[in-house]
Amino acid sequence: MTVDDAQRYDVVVIGAGPAGMAAAAGCAGQGLATLLLDEQQAPGGQIYRGITGTPVRERRVLGGDYWHGQELVERLSASDARVEQASTVWSVLPDEAGEGWQVGVSRAGRARLVRARRVVVATGALERPFPVPGWTLPGVMTAGAAQILLKTAGLAPAGRVVLAGTGPLLYLLAAQLARAGAKMDLMLDTTPGGRWRSAWRHAPGFLLSPYLAKGLAIYREAVARVPVIRGVTAVEALGGEGLARVRYARGGRSETVAADTLLLHQGVIPNTNLTRALGCAHDWDPAQRCFVVRRDAWGAASVPGVSVAGDGAAIGGARVAEIEGGIAALGAACGLGAIDAARRDALAAPLRRELARWGRGRAFIDAMYLPGRAFLVPEGDTIVCSCEEVTAAQVAEAARLGAAGPNQVKSFLRCGMGPCQGRLCGATVTEIIASVRRAPPGEVGAYRTRFPVKPLTLGELAAMPQTPASVQAVVRLPAAKPGS
Repeated sequence: MTVDDAQRYDVVVIGAGPAGMAAAAGCAGQGLATLLLDEQQAPGGQIYRGITGTPVRERRVLGGDYWHGQELVERLSASDARVEQASTVWSVLPDEAGEGWQVGVSRAGRARLVRARRVVVATGALERPFPVPGWTLPGVMTAGAAQILLKTAGLAPAGRVVLAGTGPLLYLLAAQLARAGAKMDLMLDTTPGGRWRSAWRHAPGFLLSPYLAKGLAIYREAVARVPVIRGVTAVEALGGEGLARVRYARGGRSETVAADTLLLHQGVIPNTNLTRALGCAHDWDPAQRCFVVRRDAWGAASVPGVSVAGDGAAIGGARVAEIEGGIAALGAACGLGAIDAARRDALAAPLRRELARWGRGRAFIDAMYLPGRAFLVPEGDTIVCSCEEVTAAQVAEAARLGAAGPNQVKSFLRCGMGPCQGRLCGATVTEIIASVRRAPPGEVGAYRTRFPVKPLTLGELAAMPQTPASVQAVVRLPAAKPGS
């Protein structure tokens, strides 16, 4: 079924990861007309990507946590929520009648407007930028990209494989690839030495969390299969037309190893492009070193009629995202009058208990695997914005010349103006400017994002019904809000 411009929904949910699936099923379960829009071919998001059709049928390869996604998909399928896959949301603007939202969505080469009384944004996370010298060479990719290939196509890298970075996902990927039959030559762990000292005060919560046993098991499996070098302070990809070698530094000494594939990862950050374009307030989180969406206990953002759930708001992991999706659904249902506050609170009580349980170990993980400054603030000719080929030195020079924030640097250098709209460079640009100006990243701010937040062709626009509403949806720009 195609998205019909004449249709109106109570709730439109954007993103079919754990938060979005739970939110859509929850809203539909309260009798709300619900539409779930997702740009992938099937539901699952990144963590459960390919869950409905992965060729990796041996369950141990991807692990039990991955297959939990089947339960979420089944719950969504059993609900009355309408699901539109392969649908890219490019704008969310107030309805001209002031009664909700107009959601601009493209599917199969055609753009449409869908109307909703409330919007739940569940856009998930992005891998934190990891710009090192040579990271744009063919053969260098993120750990998340390698996971996508494994989950959706059953493919694992061949040849000489090196993993580099920090965080639990790096060890999980190493274990998954090894189970799939891949041979990995080396893991370069860039976790700064002494991180356990800052993480130790959060250890009691972590020891009581569901992450402890799983994390230890994955860690032991990974280090048993892949040689690990710890205390790495620099990484560089070398080659001509493609990756040939990886140079790394440890303890003041530099070494080089041959490599065909380099997988990079240093954690994830919220994908906030849509919430920024909506004008939602964001705050700098020093624990996760990223901007997070400001929201209340029910997921409601600072913009009325907008809720945000899951890692697209703040990083909590798949189970936390799922629970937040359910809580956001109850908040939306109450806000739209489908249930009263007493019923909402009663239904939310068990979800909040689960949220506390699954959120217990987060502070320890954040403190333990906070990336080192050298990788957050690259220098010299290292490319920061791959779309426009802007280097770290150019960004730093713009800051020294007076650019106070990313939007001024964008004017100077065009960084953040490419197809990704700043997703792959925004965090790094903020960190570099903050370092040069010796200012808090929260004060430096982030790119100001405008609709459309995803590439949109003239053909798609031309296919839209030429109504006043469709014209306004394309040309109207939301006012910028201080601190957003």
